[in-house]
Amino acid sequence: MPLLTTAVLAAFVAYAGAWYLGALEGNFALLLFVATVVTGLYWLAERFYFLPRRRAAAATLQAQGTQRRAELAARGITQVDGDLAEARQRLLMQPWWLDWTAGLFPVILAVFVLRSFLFEPFKIPSGSMIPTLLVGDLILVNKFAYGVRLPVIHTKLTEGTSPQRGDVMVFRYPPKPSLDYIKRVVGVPGDEVAYLNKRLTINGKPVSKEPVSDFFDEDAMAYYKQYEEVLGTRRHRILNDDKGAAFVPGVENFPNQGNCRYSLEGVVCKVPEGHYFMMGDNRDNSADSRFWGFVPDRNIVGKAFFIWMNFGSFKRIGSFE
Repeated sequence: MPLLTTAVLAAFVAYAGAWYLGALEGNFALLLFVATVVTGLYWLAERFYFLPRRRAAAATLQAQGTQRRAELAARGITQVDGDLAEARQRLLMQPWWLDWTAGLFPVILAVFVLRSFLFEPFKIPSGSMIPTLLVGDLILVNKFAYGVRLPVIHTKLTEGTSPQRGDVMVFRYPPKPSLDYIKRVVGVPGDEVAYLNKRLTINGKPVSKEPVSDFFDEDAMAYYKQYEEVLGTRRHRILNDDKGAAFVPGVENFPNQGNCRYSLEGVVCKVPEGHYFMMGDNRDNSADSRFWGFVPDRNIVGKAFFIWMNFGSFKRIGSFE
């Protein structure tokens, strides 16, 4: 078992190392699931096989030691070498290969359940959601709001509530589902979403957009036009870059692309059933549904709702719209 455990742990380390170095594309959900299963098997083996064997050996040692001391005492010998309690404790001690597997199972299981079914942490890697979310924000995502899903295979177990316009949602990027993206829900199934000349219209009704003070992007060292927008019940801020073109360049081929009409003014899309139209709040600096299409319901990860840390600014901590 020590050799087998060494091989298993080495495989985990090799996988993580190759992922870190970019030699392969890692899947943390799959890695966590496998770790939970493997450590769970060790935990069961420890509880129902290895621990009872160690306890039986310790009980035998205790009985033999007690008997030997009784025999020596009958001969008048009271000084006996060896500490029986210490020897018994060594027999009961969990070996290293169980300590690093079965011993870690409760912690790994708790992380697996928490991350898979309740809340998952994410780090914002790009500026597509500025000014709502900044690069470096560490956020929490509610994994059950839109229905509980099985990890790895993403099968839906409960319905939950449907995503609403204005929600900030994490989803698996349709062209490459191994990547997680975060954008705002702009169109729900059946909506006709138009973004023409940097003006958002849903089902023929212009979305409220009021100018507020300009936003200064410290990374780009530039000011951008900032507006307050209302989508559904969500009131949030967006950015527009006066230098950005209205048309959508570099559109990819995507499913249901026939639902969209592109022009020099922008794009008009009819959202198909079971899909959502997503846009970043940094409207002229966001690769979103305008470029790569609709997000199917099966790709939903969860609803983003809280910034739990930003090491560059503790004032960022809190909920957001």
